[in-house]
Amino acid sequence: MSSPHPGPPARYPLAVTTWGEEERRAAIAVIESGETTMGPKVAAFEAGFAHAFGTRFAVMVNSGSSANLLAVAALRFTDPPLAAAGSVAVVPAVSWATTYFPLTQMGLKLRFVDIDRQTLNFDLAALARALDDEVSVVVAVNLLGNPNDFAAIRALLAGRAITLIEDNCEAMGARFEGRAAGTFGRIGTFSTFFSHHISTMEGGVCVTDDEEIHHILLSLRSHGWTRHLPWPNRLVAKDPRGDFHENFRFILPGYNVRPLEICGAIGLEQLAKLPAFISSRRSNARRFAKGVGGLRGVALQKEIGESSWFGFALTLTEHSNISRDVVVERLAAAGVESRPVVAGNFVNNPVMAHLAHEPAPPLPNAQALDERGFYIGNPHLDDPDAIDFACAALRAAVA
Repeated sequence: MSSPHPGPPARYPLAVTTWGEEERRAAIAVIESGETTMGPKVAAFEAGFAHAFGTRFAVMVNSGSSANLLAVAALRFTDPPLAAAGSVAVVPAVSWATTYFPLTQMGLKLRFVDIDRQTLNFDLAALARALDDEVSVVVAVNLLGNPNDFAAIRALLAGRAITLIEDNCEAMGARFEGRAAGTFGRIGTFSTFFSHHISTMEGGVCVTDDEEIHHILLSLRSHGWTRHLPWPNRLVAKDPRGDFHENFRFILPGYNVRPLEICGAIGLEQLAKLPAFISSRRSNARRFAKGVGGLRGVALQKEIGESSWFGFALTLTEHSNISRDVVVERLAAAGVESRPVVAGNFVNNPVMAHLAHEPAPPLPNAQALDERGFYIGNPHLDDPDAIDFACAALRAAVA
């Protein structure tokens, strides 16, 4: 079989594996046990994840995209519903596709807000203008590891019947005012995909402090049935006829987005390594910022709080005399992989024809990022030589 990425490997790839021998042994142990479907390893990972991020509950699923799906769906089934069909969800104009899709799939209408040109998160003035009585949900996306200014967002939402959820899939380990990103909203979502801060192959997590939402997530994750609910719970009383009748009792229109037991086992090993990974990423970011500091015509994403630096997002400014296409071609020739910043200005995508949304206002900052932005990776490894190489390649590419 031919490689999906022909040619020699990049000297500075977008992402590298975070696995070691511990993850391989953990995976083999699960396979040899014969218990490969969701079981005690997943439960242990959930408990460890909740403890690590300071939340009451964590629910592991099969991807970060599924975590977003369950988070939005859960808001429809609270009593009373926190997000009724036909209401408005306020979203940033720059994010990944599955930030948006679950909202419209659950009957909400998207209202796009521009980003801040420096931080790449919400433009807070634009967010303030977007809030009215039609809005039931605000989705804060902590883009490429950078937490939002949650003090400002909290002030904007104070006194309003609006639920904040966080798409923290790219920002595991980020912190704002001493608190973990992903824990400021009613629900926060995380991803454990290969290129993210920790990897369980595929995987995702929802965290919440809300017991009712926790029980809804547990049911939605597994077909909408009651089998994995605690007794008593916030949703339903036990079938008085006994456990035989409870086995296939369905209470919500759920999904099957359960993780594999092997993913839970690998996640336990990765979670133990996360503090070191984040420390290295932050050290790399300091070195990278120093290495490209003063580079005319190039702006590095401005940090809010403590970013976990998923990658290095860069935008060519009005002072640049070179196109983004030329820069990324030169980087590729030097062996440095790069990508667009997430999906750029998402309203430019043809899929918008299928998404319920209000006509978007002017989004100049998102459009500038769409046209002139790119990012390069940030390894979890403590490798100053690699960072210096990337800085030198960037300086040469924009020369």
